[in-house]
Amino acid sequence: EGLPEARVLMCSEEGSIIRRQLLVGQSGNRTYAATGLSAYRSALQLGLASLAADRLVEGTVDIPLTQTTDAAAFARQQARAIAADQALNEAYRRSNSGNFAEAAEFFAQSATVLSGNSATEARLNGALLQSNLGNYAEAARIFAQTRADSASDGVLARLQRNYEAIDALNRGAATSALDLISAPLPASAASEGEVKGLAIGSALAQRLAAEAGGVAGRGMAASLTPLERAQLLDGQADYLRATALRLSGRGGEAAGFLRRATDTLAGVREGRVASIVWLRAQALGELAELAEREGRIGEAEDLHRQGIALLSATYPGTPVMQSARGQLAGFLARNGREDQALELYDEIVADAEGRPLPSLRSLMSPYFDLLLKNESAGRAAGRMLSASQLLQRPGLAQTQAVLARELSGGSDEAAHLFRRTINIGRAIERVRSQIATLAGEVDTRPGAAAELASAQTQIEGLQAEQAQILQKLAENPRYRAVSETTVELADLQAILQPGEAYVKLVTLGDDAFVLLATPDNATAYRAEASPDELEFLVARIRESIAVVENGQVLTFPFDVEGSHELFVKLFAPIASELVQAKHIVFEPDGAMLKLPINLLVTNEASVAAYQSRLDAGGDEYDFTGTAWLGRSADISTSVSPGAFRDVRASRPSSAQKSYLGLGQNTPIDDSEAASSRTRSVVAGGSDCLWSPAIWANPIKADELYHAASKLGSGTTVLTENAFTDTAIKGREDLDEYRVLHFATHGLVTAPQPECPPRPALLTSFGDGQSDGLLTFAEIFGLKIDADLVILSACDTAGSATVGATREAGVTSGGDYALDGLVRAFVGAGGRTVLASHWPVPDDFSATERLISGLFADRGTATVTALRRSQIGLMEDAKTSHPFYWSAFAVVGDGNVRATR
Repeated sequence: EGLPEARVLMCSEEGSIIRRQLLVGQSGNRTYAATGLSAYRSALQLGLASLAADRLVEGTVDIPLTQTTDAAAFARQQARAIAADQALNEAYRRSNSGNFAEAAEFFAQSATVLSGNSATEARLNGALLQSNLGNYAEAARIFAQTRADSASDGVLARLQRNYEAIDALNRGAATSALDLISAPLPASAASEGEVKGLAIGSALAQRLAAEAGGVAGRGMAASLTPLERAQLLDGQADYLRATALRLSGRGGEAAGFLRRATDTLAGVREGRVASIVWLRAQALGELAELAEREGRIGEAEDLHRQGIALLSATYPGTPVMQSARGQLAGFLARNGREDQALELYDEIVADAEGRPLPSLRSLMSPYFDLLLKNESAGRAAGRMLSASQLLQRPGLAQTQAVLARELSGGSDEAAHLFRRTINIGRAIERVRSQIATLAGEVDTRPGAAAELASAQTQIEGLQAEQAQILQKLAENPRYRAVSETTVELADLQAILQPGEAYVKLVTLGDDAFVLLATPDNATAYRAEASPDELEFLVARIRESIAVVENGQVLTFPFDVEGSHELFVKLFAPIASELVQAKHIVFEPDGAMLKLPINLLVTNEASVAAYQSRLDAGGDEYDFTGTAWLGRSADISTSVSPGAFRDVRASRPSSAQKSYLGLGQNTPIDDSEAASSRTRSVVAGGSDCLWSPAIWANPIKADELYHAASKLGSGTTVLTENAFTDTAIKGREDLDEYRVLHFATHGLVTAPQPECPPRPALLTSFGDGQSDGLLTFAEIFGLKIDADLVILSACDTAGSATVGATREAGVTSGGDYALDGLVRAFVGAGGRTVLASHWPVPDDFSATERLISGLFADRGTATVTALRRSQIGLMEDAKTSHPFYWSAFAVVGDGNVRATR
C-alpha cells in the first residue's frame, strides 16, 4: 500500500539457506526501502507501507513464533540491519516503552560497534536493563566496569549515578538509592563549566538530533548540548530522590523534589525531548495523585491528561501508555465518574489484545470494584477473567504453553525445527551468561580471554543457526501468526467437565478477588482479606506445619482456627459449591502460591471439635475427623487459564515404558577430598559450597520399589551409584517412561544466606564433572515425555531465582513459587508435576503411603488417587496432621492418570 510499483529483491549467501529481503519503491521524489530476514517479510511490508502511506496501515505480522525467545531474536535481526547510532536510538525508545529484553539487543549491538563515550553509554544502559530484568549480579558487574570511564564525563557520571540508584530501587533498597542519588559527583564531572566544555561525537549527535526532533520539531537546533543532557539527568535525579523518599516513608519531603524534577524536565527544549517524555509523564502522574490527595481534583485530572497526551505522541500502545491510562481510569472511578472509568478500563483491556501488562496489577482494583457493582455476577466474572490475564503470572505458565505447542506439532520436520529453535534460543542465553562471567575475569584469571573469545565465536554461530531455522520455520503455516490471546469465560467453561470448578484468585494492590467458573455457572466477588492479610495468615499456618531450624524439621500443633479463618475470608460466598465439587482447579496468586488449599478447614464445627478434644486432655496432634477441603474434593493447581487449557489439550505421552524411579543417593564422607568434589549450584566461591553432610542422609528408596511393584513390567529403579547426575544427563531413554519419580533431597535455599539459591535435586556423585546435583538448568535440558513427574523431595513447589532461569537459557519469570523445579521438569517435557510445599516426612511411612496410593488403582485420575491416599492418613491419628498428608500439589491437569 502506497507503493504500487514496489520491487522485492531476495538476497542469498552461498552455503546458507538464509534469505534477506529488500523491498524498495518510489513515491514522488522519495525512495522507500526496508530490509531484513525474509522470515519477517510481513513485518517489513507493513512497516514500509506505513511509511509510504504516512499512517498506521492495518495488517497482521505473520512470523514464526515459539513464545520463548522470539522477540529477542526478532530485535537482534533488526538491530543488525541498522546503523549503530540508529540502534542506540531504538534501544532507548524500546527501553522507555517498557520492552526491556528487546532494548537489550539494540544496546548490545550498539556497544559492539560504537567507541569511546558512546560505547560506555550503551554499556551503562545494558546494565540498567539487566537490573530491570532482575539480573542484579550482572548489572552490578557492568556498573563496576563503567565507573572509571564515566567518572570524568559530566553526562556519563550523572547517567551512572542515576542508573545505579534505579538499580537500588529495583532491588527494594530505597535507602541505598537515596544515598547514591545524594552523593556528590566526581570532581571532574560536577561543575557546569566542565559540562559546557564537553564535546560529543557524530554518532551521539545524530541520536540526540533524533530524540530532540522526534517530538519537538519546529526548527529546533540539530542536537541537545551536553549541558542540556546534564540538566535532564539532574531532573531525573530529583525524580528518583522523590521516589526513594516516598518509599522510605518520607512522602512529605518528596513533593518538593517531584515538582522541581517536573520543572527541570519541562525546561529543556520546552519539555519535548523524546527520550525523557516517559519520565515527564510519570512525574505528572505522581503530581496528579498528590493534587487529588490535597483535594485539587480539577488540577489532578489535568495533570493526568497532560501525561497521557505526551505519551500518545511518542509511545502509543506501550506498557507505559497503558499504565498512564490506568491511573486516569482509577482517578475517574474514585471521583464518581464510573461510566467514564469503565469505558477507559475496557479500552485498556481491549487494546492489550492479550499481551501481558504487569504494571496494571496495582491499577486494576477500581475496575474490578466497578464491575462487581455495575454488572451481574456472571458478566462481571467474564470481564474480570479477561482483564486478570494481562497481569504477570509465574513463568511456568509460558513454559506450559510452549510444551503444549510442541506436543501438538507431531513429529514431522517442522515440529523438529520448532523444538530446535527453542533449544538454540536457550543455548544463546546460556552462552551469554558465560560471556558475562568471563568478561569480568579477563583481567584476573589466566585463560579467561581465550575462553571469552571462544564463547563469542560460539554465540555468533548459534545466532546464525537460529536465523536459518527461523527461515525454515517460516515456511510452515502452523508455526506462524500465533498471538497471545486471553481465554474467555465461555472457552474456559467449555473445557470444564461436570463436577469441576475453576477457582482463580487475583491479588491487586490492597485487594483480593475470587472468580469461580463451572460448566454452567460463574461468579466473582471481593475476598474478605487483603493480600497483606493473606500473607500473614499463610505464614502463620505454614509455621504450624514445618519450620527448619539447625537442619531439623520441627512440626507444631496445626493452626486449625487460622485454616478455617482463611477458608472463610477467601471462599465464604462459594463455600457450598467448593464442598460439593468433585474436582477443584485452583489458580493461586500472591501468598496462596505457597500453600495448598486442601488443608483449609471448611466448617466451624471442626474447630470446635478439636478445641473440645484439647479441653478433655486429648492429643494436640490428633486432627482426625476434621472437615478438610481436600477430604471432599480432588484439587489441581493451575497457573493460568491458558496454561490449563493447553495442558488439558496436550496429547498423552507416547512412551512405551511405565515407570522410572530415581533416588537414595550414596553418602560421602567429610574428608577434604570429598569436599573438593562438592560445589554450590551458584557462584560465590568457597563460602557457597555445600557441606558433604548434605549427602549423608539419603531418602530411602522404599517408595520407589513399592511403586514399581504396583506397575509390574516396564519399570526401572535407579539408586545409589546408578543414581548420579552424570548418569541421568547421559541417558538417552528418559523419554521412554510415562512416569518419572524422584525420591531424594531437594535443595531450594542456598548454603549461606548471602549466596543466591539455585534449585537442584541431590544425587550420588558420578565421574568427571559430577557435583552430585541435578540443577535447574540441567533438568530443563533433559528430554522427557512424561504424563506425570513425581518430586518426592523438600519444597519442590518453590521458586527459582532470575539467575537460575538465565542459566537454563530462559528469559522470563523465576521469582514466583512454582517457577523452580516444577517449571524445570515442565520445560523438559513433563505434562503434570506432583511437587511438595515443604519437606516431605519419613515418619510413619507417610510419604511412601501417599505415593504408593497413586498406583493402587489403574485408570484412576492422579488427583483422585492422591486424595484417597490422603484420606487414609487423615484418619490415622499419628498422621492426621497436615504435615504428613497435605504437602503435595498436583500442578497441571490432575485428571491425567498415573497409570494407563
